[in-house]
Amino acid sequence: MHRFQEFRKAGRLSTEEYRSFTMLRQYQTGRTFAKLILISLGIFLVFLFLPWTQNIRANGFLTTLRPEHRPQTVHAIIAGRIDQWYVREGDHVQPGDTILHLSEIKDDYFDPKLLDRTRQQINAKTGAMDAYQEKIGSMNAQIDALSKSLDLKLQQSRNYIRQSELKVISDSTDLVAARANEAVADAQLNRMRQLHRDGLNSLTDLETRNLKYQEASAKAVSAENKLLASRNELLNARVELISIEQQYRDKLAKARAERAAALSEYYGADSEVAKMEGQYSNYEARAGFYFVTAAQEGMVTKAIRAGIGETVKAGEPLVSLMPVHYELAVEMYIEPVDLPLIQIGNKVRFLFDGWPAIVFSGWPNATYGAFGGEVFAIDNFISENGKYRVLVSPDPADHPWPKGLRVGSGAIGMALLKDVPIWYELWRQLNGFPPNFYQQNDQLPAQISSDQYKEMGRETPKKK
Repeated sequence: MHRFQEFRKAGRLSTEEYRSFTMLRQYQTGRTFAKLILISLGIFLVFLFLPWTQNIRANGFLTTLRPEHRPQTVHAIIAGRIDQWYVREGDHVQPGDTILHLSEIKDDYFDPKLLDRTRQQINAKTGAMDAYQEKIGSMNAQIDALSKSLDLKLQQSRNYIRQSELKVISDSTDLVAARANEAVADAQLNRMRQLHRDGLNSLTDLETRNLKYQEASAKAVSAENKLLASRNELLNARVELISIEQQYRDKLAKARAERAAALSEYYGADSEVAKMEGQYSNYEARAGFYFVTAAQEGMVTKAIRAGIGETVKAGEPLVSLMPVHYELAVEMYIEPVDLPLIQIGNKVRFLFDGWPAIVFSGWPNATYGAFGGEVFAIDNFISENGKYRVLVSPDPADHPWPKGLRVGSGAIGMALLKDVPIWYELWRQLNGFPPNFYQQNDQLPAQISSDQYKEMGRETPKKK
């Protein structure tokens, strides 16, 4: 090549005369490649410093924000047989609309006049209660009469005892006086005998004095007999008092026992009436359960039990209803390692099944077809799938969710975290570090401690 150039410079060779020389060019490939490498490196370096929004991706599905807005199943309150359907799948029902009618299958409720007969039994028991109440009233009156009679009898007996005591005192005084007279008569008789022996008195005077002594002695014996009789009367009066008390106590005990028996029968009848009233209410309520009605406005989505003549058990599902008015939300599940990064109020972007989208996970503003959400609630207990359930409601500051969304369809959520450079995100991904903690108002959340930050491989954020 060098010799060719030397011949050309010396004028020994004319390159214009040869067509092959006209096809040869001198290419500077090395310089061009180097320039491309430098430009690409510059673009890559600039790209590394572009902002990137860290995010946590999780799958979920559409649900409702309020429990009463979710798909519901209408159950059979009582066991019965399906007699007639009043709706079909896809019908719109209002609260209280009849869905189907059940007939009775238990022999305890076959009687068509069950309520009337039960009411008759209640009225009969109520009449028995009235009779028991009258008996209790008469027994109370009898007890009051016996109590008053007892008081009078006791007072009469105590008065008689007092009279007997006073009579004993009087007879005792008479006995003392009679004995005193007897002693005086005896002394006088002795003196009279001495005078008669001395010849100073006659025999007639002695006999007279002796007669008086005999009379005084007889009076003393009579007074003593009278005293003993008075004491016996006192004892008899005291025994009579005890007998009266015992007699009336027996009568009162018998009357009170009869009253207690009447009260027991009354309360038993009252208990039976209350039980029968409850049974009557149950029968009356059961009669209202033969017609299965809608609890709220909704659409009949599926008839779980179909046909006529089928028997259903109590609590068995019959029809599935979907409420017409509901507030949509997304139920998604977060890994436990990412749960500390999620707070109530965090922003979430969603991709719904059936809605086209162009996704740039790190640049949410450049993403097309994603809809905004806001974390509404976070479960405190882990779910059966080993993740934590997070409920996300529509973001009122973002575009409204499509009206064609249906409960149960899938959704992919991206919880937006902190904005970092791309080089930092690449470095974090290569080292397997968790995303940076998202802080609202530059404040350290109360539920994340400094020890938890150390466990996550980051330093505790400092307050500004």
